[in-house]
Amino acid sequence: MSCVSLSLHMMTTEPASLESLRVLYQSDDYIVVDKHWDIRIDSKMWYEKQTVQAQLRHHFPQLADPSTYYGFRFCHQLDFSTSGALCVALNKAAAGRAYCCFKDRTVTKVYLALLRGWVEEETQTLDFSIGKNSTEGQTHMMCIEGTEGCENPKPCQTELTALEYGMYDGDPVTKVLLQPLTGRTHQLRVHCSAIGHPIVGDFTYSSGTDDAPYRMMLHAHLLHIPLEHQPLHVTAGDPFVPTTDPKWVPERSLRTLTATVESLLERRVEQDRKSKEEERKRARREGERRKQSKEQRTEEENDEQRRRCQEWLTEWAGD
Repeated sequence: MSCVSLSLHMMTTEPASLESLRVLYQSDDYIVVDKHWDIRIDSKMWYEKQTVQAQLRHHFPQLADPSTYYGFRFCHQLDFSTSGALCVALNKAAAGRAYCCFKDRTVTKVYLALLRGWVEEETQTLDFSIGKNSTEGQTHMMCIEGTEGCENPKPCQTELTALEYGMYDGDPVTKVLLQPLTGRTHQLRVHCSAIGHPIVGDFTYSSGTDDAPYRMMLHAHLLHIPLEHQPLHVTAGDPFVPTTDPKWVPERSLRTLTATVESLLERRVEQDRKSKEEERKRARREGERRKQSKEQRTEEENDEQRRRCQEWLTEWAGD
């Protein structure tokens, strides 16, 4: 079955329901949905009826796999508050292929966000190690290295590109494109907060103060999984436009979303090309090293054989 691109529901500010499942892509092996904001992917809690897993069972009961706990194999995670492209594998083999891409960090993920304030540095790499917060009352949060209670911090990098300056409900905000280069929990939220520009509506990383917006303004816009035979490439639109949310009023455009994404993907292709070329060079060097080592061992063995033969001839002549 060839890939199918579907769109069952328009973007909306309405809360999630079992019916509000937007399908972006479907094949025999994968289905990609546009996850609604404020909905969990799955849950073991009996009282949580609204999950992506429940939506999938409602719309595609025939695709559920009874051998798995939730019925569906989610290839990656999105936070409860984050919307956007979410990939689901429909069989074990497909899940394994996707897992290898995520493990090898060859997957490209791109997010859109509205950040508090005007971000002056238009393009930057956010480089803060992130660890678990062990502070009482904040153990559900992550934190950057050096802050009190930060445990087991690991290196994390995020590329940030400013797209537009504007106002949200009368306050200055910046629309940005975020590309995580690593995959730490809450990475984008923590990194944006660390530079003094938390994501609009992020109740958790604003110390509970940013509760006016109807949602957290973070959206998984693009997902590219370089599967060997047919790469999976899906975009989940842009929910941060005035026609969807009139409280967002763009004032100055810095660069277009389309051109910025195209440039990012071109850079990724070039990086992958260089990475593969380096891998080929390493393989050639390793092959040459092994060949030389084998030749050296053969030469040493030949020298040893000649030495033993000479000793034998000498002994024989003496006899």
